[in-house]
Amino acid sequence: MGRPTIADIARRAGVSKGAVSFALNGRPGVSEATRARILGVAEEMNWRPHSAARALGGARADAVGLVIARPARTIGVEPFFSQLLSGLQAVLSARAVALHLMVVEDTAAEIEVYRGWASEHRVDGFIVVDLQVKDPRLPVLDELGLPAVVLGGPGKGGNQLRIWADDREAMLSIVDYLAAIGHRRIAHLAGLPHFQHTQRRIRALRDASRRLGLEEAVSVPTDFSDAEGAAATRTLLSRARRPTAIVYDSDVMAVAGLGVAGEMGVAVPGELSIVSFDDSVLARIVHPPLTALSRDTFALGEQVARSLLAALDEAGPGRDLQMPTPRLTVRESTSPPGAAAAGSPEASSGASPAGPTGPVAASPAGSAAGSPSGSVAGSVAGSPGRVDAARIVDSGSEPV
Repeated sequence: MGRPTIADIARRAGVSKGAVSFALNGRPGVSEATRARILGVAEEMNWRPHSAARALGGARADAVGLVIARPARTIGVEPFFSQLLSGLQAVLSARAVALHLMVVEDTAAEIEVYRGWASEHRVDGFIVVDLQVKDPRLPVLDELGLPAVVLGGPGKGGNQLRIWADDREAMLSIVDYLAAIGHRRIAHLAGLPHFQHTQRRIRALRDASRRLGLEEAVSVPTDFSDAEGAAATRTLLSRARRPTAIVYDSDVMAVAGLGVAGEMGVAVPGELSIVSFDDSVLARIVHPPLTALSRDTFALGEQVARSLLAALDEAGPGRDLQMPTPRLTVRESTSPPGAAAAGSPEASSGASPAGPTGPVAASPAGSAAGSPSGSVAGSVAGSPGRVDAARIVDSGSEPV
């Protein structure tokens, strides 16, 4: 038997469809005896209200939407998203609110899903991740008029509530620590360059390198995948003057980079220090365990869900909320650079490296000082699966 309808209940109870509607919706118009009989029949038939029909009638859909525009292959292995989703579900399920999740390939597809779900009344509000520079999603969300919580910020544009942590301060804590223990050549395997948090981390590295007088600081964009993390690491470690420390924007990439270092015979941490921007069980079970920025991503998901539910309940005007800055947890993957990390024979003989030098030095394909955008750029060449650092790096534009 298919899904029971109001007509099915009316036939079995021997009443009109109108009487069934009155009884199921708690409206006057039927006697208490008739209401009890109808509700009993509905229970026997395991009847449940159709969410779309309820929404069209002005009732809530009891669901919120989350659309992620990233390559699907990176989401399945990303501990950050699994912990975030767990935190969201812990709060939403306690209120019997469903989470509609969809992974799409680009922002245009994400916007179409927003429009479709809103027009079909499938969700009551949205959770938005990966805030972008000049984000095109924000005006669309304003137009749709549904409550939304954006994970990312701070910034201007859009009427959505924002929940965020200070990515800049977090990156500065990493660079200050690495410089304090003696590292002068630091590479950063960044995420997608149009994300605001990626840009903030890139600018933080650039600014810190000038303040600290580092010999070299280079950011390389990736798609957060283990494949691109491994390819970029392999290319960086193939350079004559390789970095003595690499900061990864995800623990998946950091673990892949650790594997490449072992493959190439580069000792961690003796010749290369590794730091991950995310701290999950992956960072703790590898050898050596990884120095990482630690935060409670499960609690972050809980807070996002609570904030959206409060907006749906119209519990008062929402406000932006800054979460605690991730803290640096030092483990065995970092140490002062050893003698072997000094790089090529030219370094030990005192010869100058190729390319420009100064507070921020770039490889021949890019220059921080001479770039019109003021970016920290570099090129890492030579690997068939190379990641081209000249794609990046700092767009020079401020977050919206």
